[in-house]
Amino acid sequence: MLSKVKLPKIKIVEYVLFTLSIIFSSWLMFFTFSYANGNMLIAAKAWSDFASHIPLIRSFSLGSNFPPEYPLFSGEPMRFHFLFYALVGLLEKIRVPFDYALNIPSSLGFTGLILIIYFFSKKLFKSTMVGILSVIFFLFNGSLSFLEFFKLHSLSSNTLKDIITNPTFASFGPYDGKIVSAFWNLNIYTNQRHLGLAFALSLFLIYQVLKSIINQTETLKKYMRLPGILSFFFGERINNSSGFLLNSILLGILLSTFFYLHIGIFVITIIILYFLAIFFQSIRFKIAIIFLIGAIFSIPQYIYESAGAHGFQLLVHPGYLIAEKLTPVSFTNYWLMNLGAHLLLMTVGFILASRKTKKIFISFFSLFIIGNLIQFSPEIAGNHKFFNYFMLVGIMFSSFALVKIWETKKFLKPVVIVLFFFLILSGIIDFFPVYNDSKITLADYPVNKDAEWIKDNTPKNSIFLNSQYLYDPASIAGRKIFLGWPYFAWSAGYDTLTRDNLRKKLLNSSDLNLFCKESKENNIDYVEVNTTEKYDYPINYTFFEKSLKKEHQGFQYKIYGTKNSC
Repeated sequence: MLSKVKLPKIKIVEYVLFTLSIIFSSWLMFFTFSYANGNMLIAAKAWSDFASHIPLIRSFSLGSNFPPEYPLFSGEPMRFHFLFYALVGLLEKIRVPFDYALNIPSSLGFTGLILIIYFFSKKLFKSTMVGILSVIFFLFNGSLSFLEFFKLHSLSSNTLKDIITNPTFASFGPYDGKIVSAFWNLNIYTNQRHLGLAFALSLFLIYQVLKSIINQTETLKKYMRLPGILSFFFGERINNSSGFLLNSILLGILLSTFFYLHIGIFVITIIILYFLAIFFQSIRFKIAIIFLIGAIFSIPQYIYESAGAHGFQLLVHPGYLIAEKLTPVSFTNYWLMNLGAHLLLMTVGFILASRKTKKIFISFFSLFIIGNLIQFSPEIAGNHKFFNYFMLVGIMFSSFALVKIWETKKFLKPVVIVLFFFLILSGIIDFFPVYNDSKITLADYPVNKDAEWIKDNTPKNSIFLNSQYLYDPASIAGRKIFLGWPYFAWSAGYDTLTRDNLRKKLLNSSDLNLFCKESKENNIDYVEVNTTEKYDYPINYTFFEKSLKKEHQGFQYKIYGTKNSC
């Protein structure tokens, strides 16, 4: 029986691609985060993002966080996609070293993204070379940020050295005031460790749907008619009806995981599937099943997290990050600078593509249109995921255009070579700031004695009134804090202004009864104050010393308990 099974042929290029992908992905993730002698070594460019990720991971591995709450905004349902970091926490909980627990899933997710880009583009255009070029264009962005680099480093005999030793991104808009976005380089995948996996699984889901479009049969079309749907549900066994249903259900379950893994990718996947259903009648029933199953498994979490919603509404925000007045000229200039020659080549690829493939492109292009019109989170920069995702397919059409021109227009081969060079130049320049990045040391327990004491001496579900926003010892120990760096919780839709005002009020308390009343209302178990740092708000150290029981005194922190004092 097994002798009749035909296994797909794997070309040597695919073995090489897999090997190189896993090696590069592992290097990238371990290089930007590692662990040595009780210290976390975090790449400087990832320092800010990890201040959110580490407390989230530790809330699952060292703390008690079910049902999930955001550990940097205690007492409220989780409104942040937590599944990836919960997995990392579970791995650490079963004694996998912390850096391996984080870096292995990160590496696998990024490897999976590289591979699905290759196989997706290869199947879409039936060309191995298109697949290879798509991977290269993914790794080395095609923006025109190299123009900013050469403004500071003029062409000379030292140009190669300037590129290799460069420690900063040429353009990091809008944060440095430049036009090319910060979200095209590899930094977004080293910082947002869940993003690569979310992209990979979403593209895999859509890839599965597109396979059924490309290979659609008359049997599948039959289900588009009401009698066919009825016979399907009442057990008529026509060819692969059971396999069709099972596949659709599994894809629906996969869709629902995005609600927990990355809510933005959940929305993006739904948008693309919706447009695919408009263009391809034969898969509407399949997509309807996927949506139904996805909704069933997502609704409980939606209801739970809505209880903590701050009430952010979708906003009309034309132009994304275009800083100047929005006009056709400013819009074209912004996207020319950010997409470079891909803007032209995607258009050529679209024109040369088959009618069916054009419809697929338009389905993905909807993300570009929506991302330029609607603001989906409190910060408009969060829309970058729409454009990053769109370009996963956009680069496939650019690759197709280059291959087609190379094969059919012999006299344009030199032009193709020049275009290829400029399509990867910015990506090459942007690689070295990652490679040359410095490391910041974060003391973990037992090196951090305050964090170790908290881990060993406080209940896992404790809530700390904190004086420090970033990398608080309670966060390192897996406990929830009253409010971490406000940006993190604000961007997830929490009311950080009200919470921060209350935090500062409590830290400057002078009335024990009032303090105890508000502490009980907010389930605060401990007060932790940093005695070595100066803050721009007052802290009444004397009040805590006289009124509350001191549980721990370290070199930097004093920790007071509220239960025995209130």
